[in-house]
Amino acid sequence: MTYVVTEACIKCKYTDCVEVCPVDCFYEGENMLVINPDECIDCGVCEPECPAEAILPDTEDGLEQWLEINEKFSAVWPNITEKVDALPGADDAVGEANKLADLSEKPGAGT
Repeated sequence: MTYVVTEACIKCKYTDCVEVCPVDCFYEGENMLVINPDECIDCGVCEPECPAEAILPDTEDGLEQWLEINEKFSAVWPNITEKVDALPGADDAVGEANKLADLSEKPGAGT
């Protein structure tokens, strides 16, 4: 099992999860974060920290696509290990549905 970041993170990119991760397995894109499933130790401390409830265990049904997205982008985006400000408008974007089309493949700054 591993944890994955899902669609709810897109356009929000809260980094509360990054701050508590003991193995620094988060990677930063322009408008979302992902978890490297090979580095995640399945501790689960990140899941309750996410204000957008975007982090879920990969054992939940229907997350295969998100596991693939996390694997793909954690290989090319920079590692992020420190909390930074969420994206402008993040609080408004939390409730949006169908944000996959808004996913940017561009990397973030990393820390």
